[in-house]
Amino acid sequence: MKIIRATETWQQAGAYYVRIQGMAKQHHITLKEEFDEHDGPDTKYIVLLDEEFPVATCRIYEVDQINATIGRVVVLPEYRNQGLGRLVIKEAEVWIKEQGYKKIILESRDIAVGFYEKLGYKADFTKIIYGDTFTCVHMEKVL
Repeated sequence: MKIIRATETWQQAGAYYVRIQGMAKQHHITLKEEFDEHDGPDTKYIVLLDEEFPVATCRIYEVDQINATIGRVVVLPEYRNQGLGRLVIKEAEVWIKEQGYKKIILESRDIAVGFYEKLGYKADFTKIIYGDTFTCVHMEKVL
């Protein structure tokens, strides 16, 4: 496995591929819903490759000068439960810290809160987001 910081178009296409195959297709999410205002020129992506094939990803974007968000964490179904999501998150955290951010904010699917808690994120159950597809919980981690 190889982790890359997807700075080139072809690498970002790998992130999009994983998101389409591992989330949008599986949960019947339209492309318009999956790719939103946070997928822009300033968005950063982590991609995990098996050989040269993209199998896991996440995106990073700025909230403000001290906070960044990790989102759209996806591992292809056939690669799940192997610790790959953890690898993607850890690399994202390193990149975020290198950029000088002090805190990471994310919205976890309710079924994944435990995963993020094991990585040091704190859930705020007073901030629950009820979406069309998922229920999410606001979580934060101070770097």
